[in-house]
Amino acid sequence: MTLRPYQQEAHDAAVRWIVTKTAPCLIEAATGAGKSHIIAALAQSINQVSNGKHILVLQPSAELVEQNVEKYRATGNKCSIFSASAGGKSLTHPVVFGTPISVANSIDQFDDRFGLVILDECHRLSATVKSIIEEMRGKNSLLRVCGLSATPYRMNEGYLFHTWDNGNPVNEKERLDDPYFEKCVFRITAPQLINMGYLTPPVMGEPTAESYETLKMKLNSRGQFDAADIDQAYHGKGRLTAAIVADIVDQSKDRNGVMIFAATIRHAKEVMESLPPELSAMVTGETKKRERKEIIRAFKAMEIKYIVNVDVLTTGFDAPHVDAIAMMRATESPALFQQIVGRGLRLFDGKSNCLVLDYAQNVERHCPSGDIFKMALKVKAQADGTQIEACCPDCGAVNEFSARPNKEGYEIDENGYFLDLDGNHISTDDGPIPAHYGRRCFGRIYDAQTRLFERCDYRWTFKPCPHCEEENDISARYCIKCKKELVDPNEKLKLHFKAFKNDLSKVQRDAVLSWNVGHSISQQGRPMYRVIVVTPYRKFTLFIMKEPTFYEARVQTALFEGLNFAKPNSISYSMKNNFYRVHAFNEAIDEAPRSNKAMG
Repeated sequence: MTLRPYQQEAHDAAVRWIVTKTAPCLIEAATGAGKSHIIAALAQSINQVSNGKHILVLQPSAELVEQNVEKYRATGNKCSIFSASAGGKSLTHPVVFGTPISVANSIDQFDDRFGLVILDECHRLSATVKSIIEEMRGKNSLLRVCGLSATPYRMNEGYLFHTWDNGNPVNEKERLDDPYFEKCVFRITAPQLINMGYLTPPVMGEPTAESYETLKMKLNSRGQFDAADIDQAYHGKGRLTAAIVADIVDQSKDRNGVMIFAATIRHAKEVMESLPPELSAMVTGETKKRERKEIIRAFKAMEIKYIVNVDVLTTGFDAPHVDAIAMMRATESPALFQQIVGRGLRLFDGKSNCLVLDYAQNVERHCPSGDIFKMALKVKAQADGTQIEACCPDCGAVNEFSARPNKEGYEIDENGYFLDLDGNHISTDDGPIPAHYGRRCFGRIYDAQTRLFERCDYRWTFKPCPHCEEENDISARYCIKCKKELVDPNEKLKLHFKAFKNDLSKVQRDAVLSWNVGHSISQQGRPMYRVIVVTPYRKFTLFIMKEPTFYEARVQTALFEGLNFAKPNSISYSMKNNFYRVHAFNEAIDEAPRSNKAMG
């Protein structure tokens, strides 16, 4: 089997990674790029270079098993099928194509003979697939994993890998919090393949029929459109549905094969009522296996022109003659929208383009620019829309972070720090000021001894450990190195000082900010001085007897008379039984300890 140049590049990049690294890698190959050919070549090569290690290829459906098996056998090699739905459960040959449920149910048979798991449509990575890999890795700690997908990202979550093929980390705002795959080792996009002549260009049609109203549909807790909204949008719209189908038939009258994507089985049946019955068929999850196989065969053989489906022919379905795609359903996922459009982009004799008709506002939802290959993938909230690049001084990875405000228009160096007019870092006592809100580099560093990837340690903003001076994240509570609590001793002193200043049973020594002396009379009619004192910590009033008759009052009066009631620099006082008592004037005040600040 001869590979196209980009397929060979994808194969070579994956082999280089697999033979040297244990971390999972990924290939992004647009729909129609020929992932089946890449998988076949990759399985064959790894079997050869690994001294006969077996390869497990997992795909989410029986149709994809059959498709990938066909391409592999075209290399002249034999393989096994381990999929009940695809008609076999055999491990006879070193390359095995299977479906997750069948493999999981017989996981004990997948022992240390296996050296690689290839995941087709890896964006559908499930808990079952992860458990299969972990079980197999328990028998072979050096097991490799390679995924392939046209759309390696998840709605509202982001990309499935840490690092792009150029070595730079994926933007923090556009990747999963804990991506499964270490690196995308190769990528080829649909626009690239169209320009190279390997895919058919899509053309957006202009429907003459009114579209379904779907933009107001809400997502439920599972990230899917709410059933009530679906019912309101599609069901009972017989007149609108009939008008849309009539428009599809009219606009595709010169087309070879038309795939129509409906929202529900009930909706699909309504669509079928308006299509020419002798040229149309419907496939859903309820269609029996034998009937489904015959419908697909007839469609691929161009015996029927229209095939209506509900969630079963969106991924991996290969019918090159398809030259019209009609979206009569809204999709929650930009990845699924790309997969659906991709059904019509494969080359076919006499096919110059693929007509895409959207009757459910998918373009408005997922492609605000109008370009169906530019998905809106902002999955996490940002402070604003401005991003800047910051090259890590340690590992060289180029990170993208949300920018800090820069009203002064300062220059920014390649490492993401503000520069003054002389080209020097703008710094504080804590170090240079970063021009972004990034804390730590997302670059990945490979440890040849452990064969693991670790995140780069460089930090733009950090909290130094007061015990060992290790740089920690500013939100960390315990040091990553010495494990001690990250509370600065000075900060502890400050907390203790605050508690002390709130405890009026202990003598307080404060600076006097304000001192106001007046005259008053007690409840017994005795003359008093009223002194209002303001310190940095509180305001209180003292009543001093002019002619004291008992010892404590005489002590207090003597203190004030010795001062001649003039404003002192400081006052020493406490409280007992809800009354303030003065101990002295002009003593050294209680000094609050200074606290260190985190860098950045």
